[in-house]
Amino acid sequence: MAITKDTLDKIAHLARLEFAEADADKILKDLNGILAFVDKLNEVDTEGVLPLTSMSHEVNAFREDEVKPHLLHECALVNAPKKDADYFRVPKVLE
Repeated sequence: MAITKDTLDKIAHLARLEFAEADADKILKDLNGILAFVDKLNEVDTEGVLPLTSMSHEVNAFREDEVKPHLLHECALVNAPKKDADYFRVPKVLE
């Protein structure tokens, strides 16, 4: 499979990407190179190879859930740069 200019334009539109027309050729070349590399993986004989579910053989050490004393409101807010009676005050990030 090869990516065409039309496919690149569609991908860019869906991902809300904008780039200069001069960069399109380099992007096309890079994407087609990636697809060629992935396609090369289809040539590898994987018969009898179990699927990999983890990158390491480490086992998680789970612990029991324990109820512990919680942090009081007053203690949590004591070092806050801005606060009101019950909450941290932070700058508005959404309109």
